[in-house]
Amino acid sequence: MFLLLPFDSLIVSLLGISLTVLFTLLLVFIIVPAVFGVSFGIRKLYMKTLLKIFAWATLRMQRGAKEKNHQLYKPYTNGIIAKDPTSLEEEIKEIRRSGSSKALDNTLEFELSDIFYFCRKGVETIMDDEVTKRFSAEELESWNLLSRTNYNFQYISLRLTVLWGLGVLIRYCFLLPLRIALAFTGISLLVVGTTVVGYLPNGRFKEFLSKHVHLMCYRICVRALTAIITYHDRKNRPRNGGICVANHTSPIDVIILASDGYYAMVGQVHGGLMGVIQRAMVKACPHVWFERSEVKDRHLVAKRLTEHVQDKSKLPILIFPEGTCINNTSVMMFKKGSFEIGATVYPVAIKYDPQFGDAFWNSSKYGMVTYLLRMMTSWAIVCSVWYLPPMTREAEEDAVQFANRVKSAIARQGGLVDLLWDGGLKREKVKDTFKEEQQKLYSKMIVGNHEDRSRS
Repeated sequence: MFLLLPFDSLIVSLLGISLTVLFTLLLVFIIVPAVFGVSFGIRKLYMKTLLKIFAWATLRMQRGAKEKNHQLYKPYTNGIIAKDPTSLEEEIKEIRRSGSSKALDNTLEFELSDIFYFCRKGVETIMDDEVTKRFSAEELESWNLLSRTNYNFQYISLRLTVLWGLGVLIRYCFLLPLRIALAFTGISLLVVGTTVVGYLPNGRFKEFLSKHVHLMCYRICVRALTAIITYHDRKNRPRNGGICVANHTSPIDVIILASDGYYAMVGQVHGGLMGVIQRAMVKACPHVWFERSEVKDRHLVAKRLTEHVQDKSKLPILIFPEGTCINNTSVMMFKKGSFEIGATVYPVAIKYDPQFGDAFWNSSKYGMVTYLLRMMTSWAIVCSVWYLPPMTREAEEDAVQFANRVKSAIARQGGLVDLLWDGGLKREKVKDTFKEEQQKLYSKMIVGNHEDRSRS
């Protein structure tokens, strides 16, 4: 029979006490508040403390760089070069008026000097590409003690280096294990809870339990990311029979919204762990999952979505019409599919604060596991969510115009740049039809007036 030595017994006892205390703290300060949807304000205090540390670190970097005559790299705000909001047509007309002796003549023609204008615009477009920059993480003006977030990361002083090293220990040795444990708890409860609820007969009691199981588990997962979320205008939250559309930055957008509302998810059927979660969830709630062969069938997808929204007793559908993740500086083209089915649309704007951790998922650079590791080793995920008033398609609007109107409202509320470009350009080339449209636009600017006069 194996006997423990006194010292070994002491170690085992201390380990047992430590695990008991840790579990009790998790239960009291994280899991129970998540069940009831309350907060003790610990995360906000944590955020304020981090802000003070970041401010001190940035000042120390600036002082150190000044002492060593180093010039600090300062990115443009949101990675965007400020430009006057004028079109190419207006600019070229102004240049022709100012440089032509026929300034009062409205029939200004192409001049050889216009070539220099188009060359300059081409170089500006190459240097400041407003599309591809949306598919990479934005650079911060201040350092948040995460070496991957600022090009200025270099040795400045011993105190700053020690502070950064201490941050690495805290994030990887304390926060990461804690967050993994919380994520495991939330996902396990979601699978078990929805599976059990799925065996209950349909009715109000089942719907009540399903709603609260989903909310509880998503709130635990939110705490696994130390997410600090501010929700605005909750009176506009999506209602049954509608469609909730939001800008898309990260896979965790789903968790951010689902921790404050009860939604029917739309997506493709997966295998592995994700497949287990999907099969469990659909037992308790009418989510809309598509097989891989069905996803590309637009008519079938539209039919399934239309049937869902026509039943006013069913949950609002959660959709991200961009179809890909954008780096939280802009909103790109919305796919028109979800705007064709005639349902009430509930726009939602999501804006992350990159000071504490970059939520953007660059799927062409990082796999899901690597991305989640980066999320769980960041300081926190801080974001604001705005629920906008519901919108419906007007009589004279087509689906594309309606989608653009909703997109503009989201961009305006979230302080994001409204772009007409397709987010699919992350992996695809520009379509020939769009190139032809741009060529026609340039042709019209160059010879448009001459053609009009010849026709007349």
